[in-house]
Parts: sequence; C-alpha cells; structure tokens
Amino acid sequence: MSIPEIFGCDVFNESVMEHRLPKDVYKSLKKTIEEGKHLDLSLANAIATEMKNWAVEKGATHYTHWFQPMTGITAEKHDGFISPSGDGHVIMEFSGKELIKGETDASSFPSGGLRATFEARGYTAWDPTSYAFIKNNILCIPTAFCSYSGEALDKRTPLLRSMEAINKSALRVLKILGSDATHVTPNIGAEQEYFLIDRHMYSQRKDLIYTSRSLFGAKPPKTQELDDHYFGTIKTRVAAYMEDLDRQLWKLGVLAKTKHNEVAPCQHELAPIYSVANVATDHNQLTMELMKRTARRHGFKCLLTEKPFAHVNGSGKHINWSLSTNTGVNLLNPGKTPAENAQFLLFLAAVIKGVNKYQDLLRVCVASANNDHRLGASEAPPSIISIFLGDELTAILDSIVKGEEYHAHGKQTMEVGVDILPNFAKDTTDRNRTSPFAFTGNKFEFRSPGSKLSVAGPTTFINTIVADVLDEFADELEGAEDLKSALNKLIKKTIEENSRIIFNGDGYSPEWVEEAKRRGLANYPSTPDALPHFADEKNVELFARHNVYSETEIRSRIEILFDEYIKTIKIEARTMLDMANKDIFPAVSSYVRDLATTAKVAGECGVVAEYELETVKKLNSLTTQMYKAYQQLCDIVKPLEAPITGCESTARYCRDSVIPAMKALRAPADEIETLVGRKYWPYPTYGELLFYV
Repeated sequence: MSIPEIFGCDVFNESVMEHRLPKDVYKSLKKTIEEGKHLDLSLANAIATEMKNWAVEKGATHYTHWFQPMTGITAEKHDGFISPSGDGHVIMEFSGKELIKGETDASSFPSGGLRATFEARGYTAWDPTSYAFIKNNILCIPTAFCSYSGEALDKRTPLLRSMEAINKSALRVLKILGSDATHVTPNIGAEQEYFLIDRHMYSQRKDLIYTSRSLFGAKPPKTQELDDHYFGTIKTRVAAYMEDLDRQLWKLGVLAKTKHNEVAPCQHELAPIYSVANVATDHNQLTMELMKRTARRHGFKCLLTEKPFAHVNGSGKHINWSLSTNTGVNLLNPGKTPAENAQFLLFLAAVIKGVNKYQDLLRVCVASANNDHRLGASEAPPSIISIFLGDELTAILDSIVKGEEYHAHGKQTMEVGVDILPNFAKDTTDRNRTSPFAFTGNKFEFRSPGSKLSVAGPTTFINTIVADVLDEFADELEGAEDLKSALNKLIKKTIEENSRIIFNGDGYSPEWVEEAKRRGLANYPSTPDALPHFADEKNVELFARHNVYSETEIRSRIEILFDEYIKTIKIEARTMLDMANKDIFPAVSSYVRDLATTAKVAGECGVVAEYELETVKKLNSLTTQMYKAYQQLCDIVKPLEAPITGCESTARYCRDSVIPAMKALRAPADEIETLVGRKYWPYPTYGELLFYV
C-alpha cells in the first residue's frame, strides 16, 4: 500500500466519521467540538456504535480510555466489547456512556497528596477533539483524568484549559483589530531526539536497565570530535528501524516528516509536521512508545533519557509553537513586510512580554534530574531563559523604540561561487541553537525541554503566559479612541520594558551568565532551585486567573516533581553501589591477582615485570580511593531510605550531597576501567555501546 493509503488507516478520524456516521450526527459532533459544548448522551451513543463497529472490523476486541497521568507516560485499562446475550453467547457492545466516561484508581497514580490511598475513585473523560485510534487491536480513546473531587491528575486537562484560555484571549485582541476569526488554536511540533544502542549490550548494563542512564563509563578514544555522525549516512540497520517506525506512525496519523543522525554517535532525531497542540501531544506520546517497541523488534534499545552517556551530547525535545486562526492565518507569520504588520508585531510583543514576565515558569516546566545534566552543557540551551529574534526583527523593534522608520534591506541572494548551482534567497536571520526560546521564521522554538518530557506541560505554560499578556493588551486597546496610535504606543512600551529578555548572542559563553545577571534575568541551574517558583504568588494568580491550575493542583505538582527528582537520584545511587560492590571491585581484584601472579613468575625467572607491577600499584591506589567513595556514598544514601518528609529539603540534600558523592565514586571507577584488561571488565564500554557495527 502507498503512503497516502496507509496514512491514518488506524484512526477514527474526520473522514472516517463523515463516511460512517449519520449526517445529522456528524454535523452535531462537528458543531459540538467547534463551539466547545458538552456532548449529548444520545449523540455519544450513535458515535460509540459506529466507533465500535469500525474498530471490530479492523480486528479490535477491547477498548481503553487512554490517558496521560503525572508519570509522564500514558496509561490504559483494557475492557472487552463482549456482553452476554443470554443464550450462552456474547455480542459486541459499546455505549455512549462507556465512550464518554471511565473509572480508574486515582490513588495509585502520582497525585501530590490530592488523593489518599483510601480515596481511590477517579474518572476519565473523552476528549472528542483528539481522534480515537487502534493500537495492538485495542481501540484507544484519548481522555482526560481527574479525581473524584474534580482536580486534574493528568497532563491533558490543564493543556485543554490553556487552549481555551489562549483562544479567548487571542480572539479579544483579534476582534479589536477587525479580524473575522472565531477560533484561535495553538499548534506545536515536537522534534524528538533519541539514542539507539544494541540491545544485547544494553542487557549487560545494570545502570541502563535500572535508570536508562550510564552511571559509569570511561571516555572512549573517539566520541563526536570529528562531527561525522551529524546528518551522516544512516546505517542500514538503523534505516530499517526508521522505515518501520515511520510506517507505524503514519498508520496512526502521526505526521512523521524528517529523520536524521544527530550529533552524538548512535543518536538520532525524528521531527513531525506541527499540528493542534493536544493532538500533537498525543502523537508525541505515541511516537515515544513506538520508538521503544519498534527498537526491540530490530535488536535495539531506544533511550529517551536526556543524558544517557557522559562525554557526548544529550537529547532534547524542541517544541515549535505557533498560533493560527480558523481563517487560515498564522499569527506569528511576519509576512513580507513585518515592520508594517501591526497584528504580527502585537502578538510578537505578547510573547516577548510573557517570556520575560514568566521566565521562571519556562524553567520550571522543563525541570528534572536528568535534564539538569543536559541544560547549558554546550549541547543544550542554558538554564537562563532568553529569546532569540535574529537581526531583522531586532532591528525592526529597535526602530520602533527609537521612533525611527525601518528601512528593509530586502531579500539577499545567496551566491556560492559556482555558476551551475542555483541562486536562492537568503533568510533574513540566522539560527541560534544556544537560545532556549528562538523565533524561527513563523513560530517559536522552545529548545529547553528534555527528550522524554511530555510536551503537554511546556505547551500549557506557554499558552497561559501568552494568553495573560493578550488579555492585558485587550484591556488597554478596547475602547481606544485612536486604535492605530494606541497600538503603536503599546508595542513600543512593551518592547522597551521587556528588551532585557532578547539575546541574540552565544548562550554557551561564560560572559552571558554575567550579562544575564546584570540584566536581572533568573538563573536556576538545578531542579531544586527552579521548582519552588511554580508556587510564587504571581504564578499561582496567573494559572487561577485562566482556570488552568488551582493552587492545590500547583502544589500537588510541585510535590510530584520533587518526589520524582529524589527517587530518580536515589535509584541511581543505589545502582552505582550495587555495580561497584558486585561487579567492579571483583573485576579489579581478579585482574590485580593475575597481574601479581605474572609479576611473581617473571621475578622467579629473574625478569622485572615493570608493566604488571606499576599497574598493580595504580589500581591499588585507585581502588582504595574508590572504596572510600563507595563507603561515603553508602552513608550519604542512608537517610533517603526513610520515608520522604520535606520534599524540597530532601531534594536539596540530593543535589548537594548525593550527586557529588556519586561523582566521587565514578571518577576513580572510570580511570580504573582504562587500566583493567577488557576481558575482565564486567560491562560493555562506551566505545562498544556508541560504535556498534
């Protein structure tokens, strides 16, 4: 089958619904979705019947309410379509009630104290704006997940709330500007980076199995110094995996578009065409799931952890964000004359002000133990949030602030000095990969999120902060006697007051840290530094104002994220101790014993075994250093074995005491690895992991 034939074949999408649903039902559903109204039960019954018939025809036997709890992954409980017919047989049934509402245990998922163990009831509710699909012969129905008392226990609910918020706020502004748009939608596209390693070697590494991150590993002779992997020829085995993955994603309607080798050895990227935020979020969750499952079929292990290997780049997830209207207008498209495009400049100013005012929140929404290893390490943006606009837009904004007319330079033609090569138009601005929040032509690219992070959180935050500023703009512009004058004044004032957040330079440079401090920008290097600011008064008021998070929901999420941070580090520390005690120390002892035996035999023959004797001395010294570090880490980890009380203080203890002790244990172990014979070393080395055949 051709790609157009297989694309979306396992999705109960709009074309399927239009074909299978009665016309009045289809029109009612479309109207319900467009107007954001509650779904009538009789309508749900009609949809459920056809959805079930379609799914059964395609081999489905069960359905599930597919949701995204605070674990960061998806969850599902499978229920069969079967129902007893009374004559010893069964019929296949599925009702509207089963479609729109499900029930699951709300106390067994992370709740941050919202639900006690005995308070078990929770609900899942169908999101009709995201299509149902079939996966592994299961009809998956995208749903929101909430507690018995109504608090959001998932990633989808706040995202949908934020989408409603920015729709209302953007429409207020567009109405003032004379637009006939009736709906504004945030769109995203998540560029997904990942590592593929040989599964056989993966299975020999306890650290990768338990933590998806290598906790020991000496630097191999080669890493990424030659820049020969980035966009390099894709290995045959990897290409087969990518082809398989593409076809599976296309069947589920995922717009997988671009694939290539990334900078680090055995690192790769998949990028989709961007789409409506909640659908794109679902698609990214499916992408990560299928990446892992497909890898097993091809003898690989897919690692989505942000920093699985030292000495090489980590993996991120770049979220491309924009706003579009139902009239087909991208509100962040500058057009051919951006200096004269007041609508674009106003929405651009809203983003600039939102990012400046709520820069702490953009750091909060990407905070995790593993992403802390990646941010600012010359492979990802720094923890300091800033905006890159490029030369042309910066010049336009400067002219607005100075009250001067902007003189466009016009499109330049690229000439590379070879007559046969075609000339082409040069972009008006460069790209800046060191910027956390970069304008890239008609959208913003948020580069700080880690590779395994759900895109729902960052998108929720961006939607909300921009919605808030748009409301401020609408309040100021509504009723203005001279709209043009008020608009110009507002844009100029906004740029003047928020210019500190704009930075087009090298975000990796030490000078930028000092410059950012001088500008008064926030710098939260670690998760324990960032997370408490989620509950700052201005942020609590922001989310409450737009009905995205209640204060209770915010504080529960802070507790969940702190708890995840602590447990991640605790598991890593335990794993290091286990590997050191059971594998590395015995390996060194065996090697030293054999070296000593060889030296003794050589001595008896009257030969000085210089290599053996010197190596034994070095290993003895390093092993002693490692053993002391091992004992120290044992002592430091002990307090974490007690039930966690005071998440913030415990997280700081992990950062300030546990992580340094882990580094102290790793340093001599990695040096020991360079001295011990290969057949003695208990694990595949970095060289073997990163450069498999």
